[in-house]
Amino acid sequence: DSKGKVNDLEAYTTLKTVVEKNSLWCYFTAPNDGKLSIDAKIASGTIQMIVFQNEIDDLCVGLQKGTTEIKRIIDHSKSDKISLSLIIGENNLYPMELKKNQKVMFLFNTQEKGKPTLDFTLNFDRNNETSNAEEEKAKSQKVVDIRKSNVNPYVNIQIRDVETGNPIVANIEINGIKNLSTLYNGSDFLFNVDKSGQIGVKCDAQGYFFADRNEAISSRTNHELTIWMERIAPGKSLRLDDIEFQPGTSALTNAAEDKLRRLKDFLSLNSGIKIEIQGHVHSTGENCFAAQKLSEARARRVYLFLDENGIDKARMEAVGYGNTQPIFPKPEFSYEEQANRRVEIKVL
Repeated sequence: DSKGKVNDLEAYTTLKTVVEKNSLWCYFTAPNDGKLSIDAKIASGTIQMIVFQNEIDDLCVGLQKGTTEIKRIIDHSKSDKISLSLIIGENNLYPMELKKNQKVMFLFNTQEKGKPTLDFTLNFDRNNETSNAEEEKAKSQKVVDIRKSNVNPYVNIQIRDVETGNPIVANIEINGIKNLSTLYNGSDFLFNVDKSGQIGVKCDAQGYFFADRNEAISSRTNHELTIWMERIAPGKSLRLDDIEFQPGTSALTNAAEDKLRRLKDFLSLNSGIKIEIQGHVHSTGENCFAAQKLSEARARRVYLFLDENGIDKARMEAVGYGNTQPIFPKPEFSYEEQANRRVEIKVL
C-alpha cells in the first residue's frame, strides 16, 4: 500500500495515467517452462494491473531505470475483475509463456481508499500439460484479415466457445457498413473502420446456438468485440427476446419475423435436433386459464411459422407455461414485464 507517497513508475512516461494510490506488488519465478495465467478480483471498485519482466537487470533496479519491460497492462479497467486467460476481453489478456527460472513482477493498483481485499489466483501449466490444448486451439482458429491498412482504426471480432474460450469457425454476416455487408467464414475477423456508427453481427455455427450482437463503433479508435457462443445440448434453452406479439393476442408483430427466420435458419443448420417451443406470458397472481391459453397459442403460432417455412413437424413441440416461470417474479419496470412475455426454445 504505497498511499501515493512513492511513485514507483516515475521512470515510465507511458504510465503517466496510472496513479499509484493503493497498490500491491508481487513476484513469480517460473519453476519450469510453461504458461502463467491469473485471476484477480477486488472487493469493490476497479482494478489496474501491470506485469513486468526483465532479462538483464534485477527487476527492481530495472524498474527504477525504466528498463524493465512491460509485458501486460490493463490500465483502463472499468471492472472489479481482471485476468490473464484464454478468454480474451476488455479486462482479460492472453496468458504469459515463461521459461524456467524467468521472473515476472505484478503491480495491482486501485483508486479505492482504505484496505480493499484482493482475491488473487495464479495458475502455472507446464508446456507438456498444455500442448494438446494449444494444438486444438490453433486448429480451430481461422483468421480473416480484410484490413486495407494496419495503421487506421480497425474492429476485431472474435468468435469463442463460452465454456472453453476456444475459437469457433462460424459464418458471420455484418450489417451497418456498406463495404462489409456480406458473409464471412472464420473465427477472428479484422477490418478497418472508415465511419462511426452501429454495426450488427449475426453469427451461426453448426452445433451452437446462434448469436447476434449490435455494437456502436468509432472511426477514431480500435474495437475488440468477442461473441460468445453456447454449444447445443439436450436440456439447454435459448431465449428469443425479439419475438413479440400484439398485446393480449397470439398475432406476431412485424418486428418478430426477422428473429423467426433466424430460428428457422438455425434449425435448418442443425437438422438433427428436436426442440420444445415454450410460450410464456406476464400476468399477476396465480396462473389462470386465460394466461395458460394465451401462452399455448403463442407457442403454437411460432410452431406454425416454422412448419410453413420448411421445418419438419416431427422435430417440434409447442408448449405453453402461462405465467408459471417468470424471469422477474415481482417486476418493477416495464422491461421486466416484457422479459416475462417471451418465447424460448429448449433442446430435447
